[in-house]
Amino acid sequence: MEKATVTIVGAGPSGMATAAYLHSLSIPYILLEREDCYASLWQKHTYDRVHLHLPKQLCTLPLMPMPSHYPTYVPRRLFLDYLNDYVTRFHIRPVYRRSVEAAAYDDGEWKIEAKNLDSGKVEEYRSRFLVVATGISTDPSIPEMEGLGSFTGEVLHSTEYKNGGRFGGKKVLVVGSGNSGMEIAVDLADGGATTSIVVRSPVHVVSRRISAMAIALITYTSVKWADIFATMMSRIVFGDLSKYGIQRPKKGPYALKDEIGKYPVIDAGVVDKIKSGEIKVLPAISGIKGKCVIFENEEECSYDVLIFCTGFNRSTKWLQEDYLLNEDGLAKIAYPNNWKGTNGLYCAGLARMGLYGAAIDAQKIAHHIKSQI
Repeated sequence: MEKATVTIVGAGPSGMATAAYLHSLSIPYILLEREDCYASLWQKHTYDRVHLHLPKQLCTLPLMPMPSHYPTYVPRRLFLDYLNDYVTRFHIRPVYRRSVEAAAYDDGEWKIEAKNLDSGKVEEYRSRFLVVATGISTDPSIPEMEGLGSFTGEVLHSTEYKNGGRFGGKKVLVVGSGNSGMEIAVDLADGGATTSIVVRSPVHVVSRRISAMAIALITYTSVKWADIFATMMSRIVFGDLSKYGIQRPKKGPYALKDEIGKYPVIDAGVVDKIKSGEIKVLPAISGIKGKCVIFENEEECSYDVLIFCTGFNRSTKWLQEDYLLNEDGLAKIAYPNNWKGTNGLYCAGLARMGLYGAAIDAQKIAHHIKSQI
């Protein structure tokens, strides 16, 4: 059995941010991570082309700003450099390959059971405080789909995709119209693939500049005015995208983000490629037979590759308390009051507020723990 003042579960950016703040306040902690590296999504499961979708000022972790020479929208390579420097500066040393199986509050402290994925043994950790920082991107999800098992081409999740070069000359269907789906579609088209994308529900598309200005409006006014601004400017910049198969939701982009966690798509060249015909937009899939994909508009087409950009499943069923997180492993209480439960239980980065929200959560959690010891 190992004991510390705080146990943190998850060594992604949220867990790292919390660890750094605890370190700065000289509070002992144990950081458990089921993978073999910190920030595993960024290190192992993101595509080469990915950039942070928000300006770097909104994506810094606590106590260490990004270098001034970094571009406004930071690419993956530089963000990994930043995370490496962050780990070194704050002496963050996760205990790797530990999968938490159970956590319960008992007689004034948290009892955490974690399986050592190398030895298979279950280890026990005890602490006065427990921070859940398991992230919103946990287990890759591919939805059930009629005939998918019969598909004779290649099937992969976005976490397995690296770059479009290896798909040159192939017919590729991207399933999922969020930011990752749209960016991967652009990368595939640039790599020489014949690219289509499934857009099965309405989606907001905004430019980086529109997004940055809308976020500033939220800070100084309200989500309502940010939505009015973003919707109006997107119509001016992109025109009517419904003729290309992209419908705009009735609710504004940032109201949707707050309500259901659906982020607007940040345009990275996808609109121009859709308008030029380099990327074809298709409706939801109704079935698959061999390499043939059948769509709801009864159109049929054969593909060599299906890439599912369909998000993640999240679960904290190991946590034997239900007052802080919902069944999806996300905070029940809306930001900014999402971070604090009872009996020394906290969560960081689980309110769909990105790196900015995770940094604020980490600061609040660390100072609240400091006030109690």
